[in-house]
Amino acid sequence: MMSSTPAPSVRVPTVPPGVVSGETYRTLLQACREGGYALPAVNVSSSTTANAALAAARENKADIVIQISAGGARFYAGQTLPDEQQAQILGATALAQHVHLLAQHYGVAVILHTDHANRPLLGWIDGLVEESRRHLEQTGHPLFSSHMLDLSTEPLADNIAAASTLLGKLSPLGIGLEIELGMTGGEEDGIGQELHDGSPSCDPSLYTNPEDVLTAWENLSPLGMLSIAASFGNIHGVYAPGNVCLRPEILRDSQALVAERLHTGPNPIPLVFHGGSGSEETAIKQAVSFGVFKFNIDTDTQFAYAQGVAHYIRNHEEAFTHQLSPITGRPLKKSYDIRCWMKAGEKSFSQRLTDCFHILGAQGRSIAHAS
Repeated sequence: MMSSTPAPSVRVPTVPPGVVSGETYRTLLQACREGGYALPAVNVSSSTTANAALAAARENKADIVIQISAGGARFYAGQTLPDEQQAQILGATALAQHVHLLAQHYGVAVILHTDHANRPLLGWIDGLVEESRRHLEQTGHPLFSSHMLDLSTEPLADNIAAASTLLGKLSPLGIGLEIELGMTGGEEDGIGQELHDGSPSCDPSLYTNPEDVLTAWENLSPLGMLSIAASFGNIHGVYAPGNVCLRPEILRDSQALVAERLHTGPNPIPLVFHGGSGSEETAIKQAVSFGVFKFNIDTDTQFAYAQGVAHYIRNHEEAFTHQLSPITGRPLKKSYDIRCWMKAGEKSFSQRLTDCFHILGAQGRSIAHAS
């Protein structure tokens, strides 16, 4: 009897470890789409949180998005620089150089991204574009994989016009663009407004119209690498039950409309889930099945880091009130050493990301491969 021919294995594309851009960025997005999984997008504001994110990715054999906001970038540069925009540019540049240097040694692929930039922050993005231009000339790679433009509070035509102009600057450098359609509720690093308990988020402005998604995709996707944060009731931060009304079917309907009108395969748009912290696992998995490749998580990881530090301090309380033990007289430097409690924060931060990698289906799915 003839043996059956084994089914051909699906070849998973690979990219070199490190920060992706251009074709390697496209390859990673394609792997997420075809594999039906998403990557956590972690906001960082220091080298310690960036290192914790890289460590979690390596431990989970998964790729990751590391991103920084303008406020986080200013913090990264230090609080005493007098020129705010210069500090934002310098801080984001310093983070990018840090991640470029280390990411390849962690053996994973990293999408390096800037978070919410509204119109007042376009100067920050322009400054980073120039830094990427210089980095490209020196190394062959831009500093960043992608940037976000958040003009969700403006008319759709204005949002598309500004995105078109920005893509004209980014595409020649191999950098992608994320835009937001419909507003994400809550407050994110000074952008937006925090909700109050008892105020449900079922405001119609928080739900994207699939026709708007189609219009944006038709106009912008031919100009470069585009992803869309289409709001479906998302809220930045964590709120009491009942305050968040997620409708992932908006993502499904948007993908179906684009696929039908433009004659593409399923889930043609790389979608982004904002305000992921505190979301129910069922809603997260639904969103991923509808083409979300990037899952923003900030509030949960900040809290995890803080919990790790707080737990360490509670267990070494004496060292945070005395340099010498009032009981034994011994030095306590090894307990209050900044590296000790930051390490505890990093460990807790990484553990929270491990849960996230699991829910998103990204564990063991890294496409990074050293040649």
